[in-house]
Amino acid sequence: MLRVGFHVSIQGTIDEAVDRAVALGCNTFQIFTRTPRAWATKNLTAEETEAFIRKVDRYDVRPVFAHMPYLVNLASPKRDVYHRSIETLKEELERCRKLRIPFLVTHLGSHLGFGKKEGFRRIVKAVNEAFEDSSGEVMLLLENTAGTRNSMGSSFEDIQRIIAGLTRPERVGVCFDTAHAYAAGYDLGSKAAVDNTIRRFDETIGFERLHLVHLNDSLGGLGSRIDRHEHIGLGMIGEKGFHAILHSKLRQLPFIMETPKDERRSDVDNLRKVRELAGEL
Repeated sequence: MLRVGFHVSIQGTIDEAVDRAVALGCNTFQIFTRTPRAWATKNLTAEETEAFIRKVDRYDVRPVFAHMPYLVNLASPKRDVYHRSIETLKEELERCRKLRIPFLVTHLGSHLGFGKKEGFRRIVKAVNEAFEDSSGEVMLLLENTAGTRNSMGSSFEDIQRIIAGLTRPERVGVCFDTAHAYAAGYDLGSKAAVDNTIRRFDETIGFERLHLVHLNDSLGGLGSRIDRHEHIGLGMIGEKGFHAILHSKLRQLPFIMETPKDERRSDVDNLRKVRELAGEL
């Protein structure tokens, strides 16, 4: 059976995210451990931490993934933002450790016009510094980007360049976002295209580093560099592409959807569509 789920809300108390995932029919899920649009956050209490762990064990919804907040920019040339981003990364690694969340996903940020070379240097320095202050129980997953202006990490070569500069590369893996990859120019529209993209990933980074697939359709076309998610099969990748993805080597990995919240299709319907295309219905 596929491990497939959604990014779910932590509104209320963080353990309620587990209830939401289970209610949707997920057997894996992703959360923010804090409000994603603010730097400040409250500490996790022992009670809510224990409740979260207990529910994950009870319902066997795993692995659980956490995602870094939106404000973080590990490539930022702005001193205040950069240092706050590093501190937030340290905090998130510790919050994941307490919650027994094994993976933390991060975007790689924007160099804001200062160039990719400087962006690479800052990202590597930030991750190395964060790892110095953490125990090593949580793996950081670098997420590929859509290639929007000044963004870092849209190519497999760029992600591998970051990994190669780390002092603890064994603590880093990759989250592969299908919408971002397609917008960045990696074709996923057919079996041959999917197999070719996986081969390129394996040759550049190594398939063993891939721990999560963000399963999202793309509003923009191939190579459009438009970072807009769409419901499964309703975007430019289409049902043919997702059928190929779900019957490829990627099938052995957990899938997390970050599809739109609108009246056209519910989360439950997106989940049903994925299981249908995977041949599980």
